[in-house]
Amino acid sequence: MRNPVFILIVLLVLSILFAACSRVEKPLKIAVSYVSGKPETNNYLEWLGRIAPEAELLAMNELSNDSVELVFKQCHGLLLTGGDDVYPGRYGKEEDTARCGEFNLVRDTLEFRLIELAMEREVPVLGICRGQQILNVALGGTLYVDIPSDLNSTIVHQQEDWKNCYHSVLVFPKSLLSNISGVDKEVVNSNHHQAVERLADKLRVLAVSEDGVIESIGWADTINNPFLLGVQWHPERMDTLSVLSTPIAERFIKEAIKFKD
Repeated sequence: MRNPVFILIVLLVLSILFAACSRVEKPLKIAVSYVSGKPETNNYLEWLGRIAPEAELLAMNELSNDSVELVFKQCHGLLLTGGDDVYPGRYGKEEDTARCGEFNLVRDTLEFRLIELAMEREVPVLGICRGQQILNVALGGTLYVDIPSDLNSTIVHQQEDWKNCYHSVLVFPKSLLSNISGVDKEVVNSNHHQAVERLADKLRVLAVSEDGVIESIGWADTINNPFLLGVQWHPERMDTLSVLSTPIAERFIKEAIKFKD
């Protein structure tokens, strides 16, 4: 018969080893809905990578349909990136396809599913440009199909030289965006011909441009919902010193880390 003391020592050592293994830090994983071009030159990946160089930034559009849900279950945040127009049939304006730009129906399907999964898991979500628009549509809102056609505005929201297309946004006081940025007005990079029209019931406006176009959205009820922020501009293209660029990435990463832990 083995010595009982020896057995206890072995069990104690095994329990210590098991506890140590269970405390191994899991990497932060961020799902990026759509990445085009080379990853090393992608603005979104570079923008988040500056804040969290240790994070795994996973391009969901590079996965097979069977893998998306499995991989997303391991992620701690969702970034919805900019790009093609959301198909207008998704928000009851299929007759207006001629006034839209290019569509990507496969991408639409992917991102609507990712939003659904994010809501189920209460994962932090950040939507940029198209990302804000598809968030609003997924939650029941609609879009202006074409700002120049639908609105009488003197503000240029999109031009061919998008690198030099800027306008001011007015940040609503005591909002999530106000808390993040600390400002009530700032200049942003703009590159969109569509925008939120009817806001989804569960959302609220956080910022507008001076012509009234909705520039940022979030939950109306921030207490009982996880982190969600949509911005119509492109923080990933802006100066890193801008309060409407880097602080947004920092807050999103902070929320993802909180979710992971």
